[in-house]
Formats: sequence, structure tokens, C-alpha cells
Amino acid sequence: MDTFSQLDTARLPTPCYVVDQALLERNLRLLARVQQESGAKVLLALKGFAMHHFAPLIDQYLSGVCASGLHEAKLGREFFSGEVHTFSAAFPPSDIEEVLALSDHVIFNSFSQWQRFQPQIKAAKMARPNLEFGLRVNPQQSEGTVEIYDPSAPGSRLGIIREDFNGASLDGISGLHVHNLCEQDVAPLKRTLAAVEAQFGEFLPQMRWVNMGGGHHITREDYQVDELIELIQAFRARWDVEVIIEPGEAIALGTGVYVTEVLDIKENAMHLAIIDGSCTAHLPDVLEMPYRAELYGAGLPQAKAHTYRIGGLTCLAGDVIGDYSFDEPLTVGQRLMFMDMSHYTMVKTNTFNGVKLPSIVVWDSRDDSLKVVREFGYDDFKMRLS
Repeated sequence: MDTFSQLDTARLPTPCYVVDQALLERNLRLLARVQQESGAKVLLALKGFAMHHFAPLIDQYLSGVCASGLHEAKLGREFFSGEVHTFSAAFPPSDIEEVLALSDHVIFNSFSQWQRFQPQIKAAKMARPNLEFGLRVNPQQSEGTVEIYDPSAPGSRLGIIREDFNGASLDGISGLHVHNLCEQDVAPLKRTLAAVEAQFGEFLPQMRWVNMGGGHHITREDYQVDELIELIQAFRARWDVEVIIEPGEAIALGTGVYVTEVLDIKENAMHLAIIDGSCTAHLPDVLEMPYRAELYGAGLPQAKAHTYRIGGLTCLAGDVIGDYSFDEPLTVGQRLMFMDMSHYTMVKTNTFNGVKLPSIVVWDSRDDSLKVVREFGYDDFKMRLS
């Protein structure tokens, strides 16, 4: 946060996302250390951070990217120089040949899709013998604190449960994938891997790799980095497999902010501030997760002298970021800075009500250099609709 106190928001177009290259590189250096000392491959999860402007920088530190379908696989192959690993809950038949052509690993969510696409898989393998295939497993080890983000919740469509392996052939499968965490520490990963070993351990000797997925909060200040390294080293030695991890949020954690401007101040039982942005269009995780976004310089309601409800300019009554208090009254034209908005928020934006998408800005806190990478307008809204 102290880093962004140095950012002159008057230099910015609003609304916008600002990513600090210095902080991003700090995170990448830590992930590179994990990669080097543990022997694991670390991949960028594009679903969490897809800002390909930084592809050359990320390529210096990580082994590649993981994709959630065709378009992310295309992005990974076009802009990044490392490996592309692709998983989807279900691959559309119209996408599968291109996914196979673009990817180094393709991971299936069911035996039925693995079997259904065998003609295309065999043709792709013949053309590219190094292409590898995996299956996502569901250890039914619930670790998520928010049900919508828990892949092991009862009724989850993600991963193959143990009983579905009975009688199934693993010919052509070289790896297993498990993604079971969300913003979590090493202890839940340990429990997850114990469940995987208990349920799927008989298949591990046949595997060349195990992908431990994402949700590892590695770059959070109090994360147990050394313990993760030791855990990966032990797992590799125990099963003689390559280990892959796919942090998305960890790569961009703490690296960016969302900057917006106060358009109007109103009164209706309390002070109301309307910004030139939107919660539902620009900060959807605040409503979906849900969580309270941190606002620089602000406190909890009533903690400071002046409390405001801050909401967007759309017609949605619930387009509200939250209630915040300030030492001084807000004024029209004042800039507000919401913290930690690089990961997931940027990839989830939409144009509800025709709201302009936030500009994307790169800032480097080391020399105060600033570059507007992308601005959006009417054409971006229009072309999404027809």
C-alpha cells in the first residue's frame, strides 16, 4: 500500500487499472525461487491474470501458462514463449483440434470426453509426439471456505471422482491434475495431497507428472514458502513425478489498483458518492465472492468523521462497492484508489449498461514512469453484441 501512496492519480485516465511493474517482478522473483528450489514447473494461470503486455517479463521467470479453453490457449501461444497447458470442464467439439494443436498438455475433466475425442487425440499425438494428456481428479476433500469456489463441494462438476476410475483405461494418460484450493496456505494443500494419495495413489506410479493446480497464496507476506518447497520436493521424490503448480492470483497479488473519480455526491438517509466506474461491471468479485474492497485512505463506516456509500453509475440498484469513512468530506472530481485489483478483477470486467471498460496502465514505482497500455471506447461495447 505504501508503494501506491506515491502514485499521482491526477496523471491517470479514469476509471483505470494500474499495475506496478516493480511489484509484479517482486512476485515473479519469489515464484522463480519456488520453481528453482522445489524443482516444480510454475505456470501463470491466465484465468487470474491475462495482461499479455507483461509476457516478456513473465517469460523470464516462469515455465509457461495454463489455459481454461481455446481463447486462453491462443493467447498463451501467441504472446508467451513457454509451455501451454489447457484444461476445460468440457471442450466443445469445434475447439478440440485447435486446442490440441496449441497445447503441450491437455487435461480432461471426464473419461467420456477423453474417449470421445480419441480420433483427434491420436492424430494430434502422431503430428506432435511430445503432446501429453492428463485427467483432473476430484479428491472430495473440501477445503474451500466459500462454496462457489470449492471444487470438492458435493455435486461439483470439476474433476473425476475415484469410483469413475474403476475399470477405466489409463492408456495415453501421463499425468493427474488436482485443483482444490482458493487463496490458501500449505496446510490445506497437504490435506488435499494426502487425499489424492489415499484415493489415487495406485495410479501415481504410472504417471510422469502431477499438476497441483492453483489457489496457492504464495506471494502473500505470511505464506509458508519454505514449507511449500519442502512439500513439493518430498512429493516428487516419493512418486518420481514432475510437479506443476498454476498460481494465478499469487502472480499479481498486491500489484495493482483500480482508480476512479467521484462524479456526484447525494443524500438519502446517508451520504452517497457516485463514481465514474461500476462495481458490477468493473469489480464483480466484490459482489460474487463477496468481499470488502480496500479503499486507500478510508476506514470502516463511522470509524472516521465522514461516511459515504460508494456506488457506480449504472442503473443496477445493487451497484455498490461499500460504505467507507474519510477524515474529510468527499468532493466531486476526487480520485479514489481501490487496492489489490490486478488479479481476477481485470479479467472479469464487462460492459453492462454500456459502461466504458477501465483503461489499463503500467506504472513502475522504481522510476515513476507511467504508460497507458490500452484505452477502451464505444467500439469495444458495440463489437461484443453483434
